[in-house]
Amino acid sequence: AMKEPEIDARVAMLAVQLGMKEEAEQLYRNCKRFDLLTKFYQASGEWIKAVQVAESQNRIHLRTTYYNFARHSEGLGDLGTAVNAYEKSGTHRTEVPRLLYDDPGHLEAYVMKSKDRSIRKWWAQYLESTGEMDSALQFYEAAKDYMSIVRVCCYLDRIDQAKDVANESGDRAACYHLARQLETMERVSDAIEYYSKAQCLANAIKLAKEHELSHELMGLALQGNTKDMLDAANYYETKPDMQDKAILLYHKAGKVGRAMQLAFESRQFGALQTMADELDETTDPDVLDRCARFFLEHNQYDKAVELLVAAKKYHEALDVCVAQSVSISEDMAEKMTPPKPDKDDGAEQDYRAKLLERVAECCLKQGAYHLATKKFTQAGKKLKAMTALLKSRDTAKIIFFANVSRQREIFIMAANYLQQQEWRKDPEIMKNIITFYTKGKALEALSGFYDACAQVEIDNYQNYDKALGALNEALKCMSKAKLKNSDDQEAKVAFLRQRVTLLKKFVQIRRTYEDDPEEAVKQCQVLLDEPDLETAVRLGDVYGFVIEHYASQENYKQAYSLMEEMRRKIPHVNMGFFVNLKVVERVHRALGIPLGRGMGAETPEDGRNDDDDD
Repeated sequence: AMKEPEIDARVAMLAVQLGMKEEAEQLYRNCKRFDLLTKFYQASGEWIKAVQVAESQNRIHLRTTYYNFARHSEGLGDLGTAVNAYEKSGTHRTEVPRLLYDDPGHLEAYVMKSKDRSIRKWWAQYLESTGEMDSALQFYEAAKDYMSIVRVCCYLDRIDQAKDVANESGDRAACYHLARQLETMERVSDAIEYYSKAQCLANAIKLAKEHELSHELMGLALQGNTKDMLDAANYYETKPDMQDKAILLYHKAGKVGRAMQLAFESRQFGALQTMADELDETTDPDVLDRCARFFLEHNQYDKAVELLVAAKKYHEALDVCVAQSVSISEDMAEKMTPPKPDKDDGAEQDYRAKLLERVAECCLKQGAYHLATKKFTQAGKKLKAMTALLKSRDTAKIIFFANVSRQREIFIMAANYLQQQEWRKDPEIMKNIITFYTKGKALEALSGFYDACAQVEIDNYQNYDKALGALNEALKCMSKAKLKNSDDQEAKVAFLRQRVTLLKKFVQIRRTYEDDPEEAVKQCQVLLDEPDLETAVRLGDVYGFVIEHYASQENYKQAYSLMEEMRRKIPHVNMGFFVNLKVVERVHRALGIPLGRGMGAETPEDGRNDDDDD
């Protein structure tokens, strides 16, 4: 009692010793020791209360309580109560037959009433031991013990009945017992059938081999495990004209190399083609090589290349790719990429680089530019990688590759490519061109690009302010450039400086016009006399500027005179391109001169006819 952790439990135990049962019961309830309360009721012979407490508060000991109650009832001779309690305790399958064994009539009535399969099976075994076989079969059937039914049927030599039971039930143990019986009766085919149904394929295979049942053996082996397949394959390999079955079984068992070798030896080429898809680098290299030769002989170059790659004969594979135009997939290229060797292994590094370069060149010829770029990069050939990437015309990847490569030549190559794109419409491309030329220290090329930008501003937008800014940048770059021919550089700088000067004059004239129009017009007349004006400023823009001025002053004769002069200096000029078409029409209308073809009436290219007159 002193071992119990609760004080009330200890006191309750003392109360029991003193005969104070009600106090002990109350103390057990107070400390919630229902397990001890259950034992207390059992010791006091109050079994109903013990069962009630166990059912409601102490279920972990419920079956034990029922079992003890059953033993108590059995001692009192109350067999009905004992049987009921044994059933509730879950021990009735052994205890009830023991209890009623000396009363066969009562036991039989209990079995007939019970639906428990274990009880019925026990009774069937009892009847079998007494020689009542037919009755035993009935109870085995009620218990669904098919193996025992088959066993008894075989004992009674009722083989057909045993086969019906095994077929209908599909019970593996029943099928196995029947197969053993049929084997002893030398009914080999039937025995193999039921060994198969019992999934004891090793027994069936053994029997088929012993009796030379080759056709049955094949089906059995295919249903079996790897060991069964290999056993059957070994058997077929020794038989004439049955190598095809051995090849199939070796293949199914995962022994592809052995299957291929046997296929070559027996010249089973159809099987070779079927199995080739499962060959990989784990296959015997000799088998891979032989298969590759076979496919080459039969003009199946794609498959031959795959097998040569698996055999690590990369250069031979590439030879076939080049000679027979076999496309290199990304997966194939990766398989031909050796792992990176140690830094100290120079020979292996050189071999890897040359192999990757050759793979890349083959991809380049096939138009797989991205794959070629990847392999050139892995080979350390970044310039060749960039060349391949440029052919793909993938602008985003070209920009990315240039940024990560950080190599002068690559920056220049990328910038040259971007100049061929629509940089006039995409500011981001223009920004990258300037960045790449700057990082590549290609100041001469950058100067040329700024010059092109200036010309675009003039030709497309007549924005001479932006053009002047771009041309100034071109001059700065050319001044800083370090050309091999210094005289050539000085000439280019001088030419750019002259153009900047002319451009600056025209920009200043346009700014002066707001404050002093007459002075601006005079300066335009002087500017038109400059011999190299057209290297920087379009004559049409200067004439158009002055013509529109005179038209705004209603000096139409002077305006028309300048229009005629402009036509003489610029043959086939589209007047409306440089002068607002409404201004041209107003001048002609004021002077009574009809508009004729080539006289400015055509629709202008830049839409200036839509502008309003000043």
